[in-house]
Amino acid sequence: MPQSYRPVSEAAGSRLPGSSYIRAINRAMREEMERDDSVVVMGLDVARQGGVFGATRGLYERFGPSRVLDMPISEAGYTGAAIGMAMEGLRPVIEMQFSDFVTVAFDQLATIAAKMYYLTAGRVAVPLVVRMPFGASTSGDGYMTGAGPHHSQSLEAWFCHLAGVKVVMPATPTDALGLLKSAIRDDSPVMFFEHKALYYSLRSELDPLNSAVVPIGKARIARPGRHASVIATGAMVHQALAVAEKLEREAIDVEVVDLRSLVPLDSETLFATVRRTGRVVVVHEAPLTGGFGGELVALIAQHAFADLKAAPVRVAARDMPVPDGPAARASLPSVARIEAAVRQVLRD
Repeated sequence: MPQSYRPVSEAAGSRLPGSSYIRAINRAMREEMERDDSVVVMGLDVARQGGVFGATRGLYERFGPSRVLDMPISEAGYTGAAIGMAMEGLRPVIEMQFSDFVTVAFDQLATIAAKMYYLTAGRVAVPLVVRMPFGASTSGDGYMTGAGPHHSQSLEAWFCHLAGVKVVMPATPTDALGLLKSAIRDDSPVMFFEHKALYYSLRSELDPLNSAVVPIGKARIARPGRHASVIATGAMVHQALAVAEKLEREAIDVEVVDLRSLVPLDSETLFATVRRTGRVVVVHEAPLTGGFGGELVALIAQHAFADLKAAPVRVAARDMPVPDGPAARASLPSVARIEAAVRQVLRD
């Protein structure tokens, strides 16, 4: 475990506003467990401790040990158990603790969970959610700052290759709430990527009476624009918005598209933004090579090539392990790199 990591304390958690991103995730699980007795939560330290980041805090006290289950340090073991439970009618929500640890359970997800519905001709569904805290947090929040190569990866592209699996990446508290509800109700396995940098940095207000479900597979125009489009996921949406706000002072109007889910992908919104601006920058925190940005650029080239006024540009992490500590920042996309990419497509 990297030295820069420390788990969330009860005292620290008690100071968090009820509208933060992580509390939206907590609320989604609580409300779905209240709505449906088949929903169970599983993972490392999710019960009395409330999860390493505090996302499951209070669920054990509310629902008890039969529905909030602490698991041994065996990701393959409890992922396999959850898949079996899902096949028998339960709706397990796994906390992977760090998305990096999913490598140990990849065979269970790729070989069994992703294929079961197809192999049984639709007779057996696997309504499983795997919550994946991912990415290198560089928000300066004191909880995680460059947690090193084993706790900072963005692995979403791996799961986009698995037919039968959905991949979701909320960037706001409202979407964290609504998309997690959709994921829990979905009959397919859903990989639910939660960026650690957003856990305590977002404070947008949530209506306590609004528990709206956000549909999986529909992108969001985070900011309309007409000169260039920045298509982003997770924490990179907020980086893109910062760039758009900065360039607005120069009368440069940047549209920011928050994909929200990669599988299924909202290609209609993707192609529509290309038609509006003709200039595209794609941003994600995963490494450039093999990242999902390559798929987006390929789709745009295949289906919206005539609308392009400049070659699309990708901004991504360097093709290297994420360093520990503050050095992580140098390997990741930044406001400066995104701004430079936008200026590049405007010049071309």
